[in-house]
Amino acid sequence: MSLLQVRGVSKVYGTLTALSSADMVVGDHEFHGLIGPNGSGKSTLLKCLAGAEIPTSGTIHLAGKDITTLTPQERSRAGLSLKFQITAILPEIAVYDNMLIALQAHQSIWGLLRSNSRDSLHADVIHYLDRFRLRERQYDLAGELSHGQQQWLEIAMALALKPRLLLLDEPTAGMSPQERRATGELLEPIKAQCSLLIVEHDLDFIKDICDSLTVLDQGQIIASGPTSDVQNDARVKEVYLAHV
Repeated sequence: MSLLQVRGVSKVYGTLTALSSADMVVGDHEFHGLIGPNGSGKSTLLKCLAGAEIPTSGTIHLAGKDITTLTPQERSRAGLSLKFQITAILPEIAVYDNMLIALQAHQSIWGLLRSNSRDSLHADVIHYLDRFRLRERQYDLAGELSHGQQQWLEIAMALALKPRLLLLDEPTAGMSPQERRATGELLEPIKAQCSLLIVEHDLDFIKDICDSLTVLDQGQIIASGPTSDVQNDARVKEVYLAHV
């Protein structure tokens, strides 16, 4: 069953066509990788999905709902969550409080005004911190975490919104090999909760974790399908592997 459907999406800036007639499908509870050389259009497509950019033409549907022109906030309510490459944690407050703030997005204004959300959400905060190996750092400032741990915290915060689809922009960028392996282990259980669309340069990481791949080059999708098929595609080998 398809969760995300991208049909004929193009993005034009003046005389520059950054994305041309992109078609892509992400299934329910699927890990889907989006790869390609620098300047291939990955970031443009991700921005169109997230609502940071509105496509010049084409449509985007999430769980059957047309989200093509919705605001990022409206897309979030429709079931989409995003973690950019640069972390958006609050470095000057504790790890625990970062997680609490993310979970409070689901609280009513009345609940927040009564200031009872900290107690009611404590078990959920600990659940996410345990799940992402951060419980021992819960009282530390988020800015004191390692780069990899900061990425894990933000993924946990994005998951707290309980999305149908989570967009990850280069989640392993800047990580050590050990952190990359751990990230793959931490992401795997997410498949039971939601789908992932991952933009990534680490081909080994993305091949290991993703069920399917979409490959972009010069603003056009040149291949999309099961990982084993795409990685053996002659054009992908020629265009992607030769330049990434």
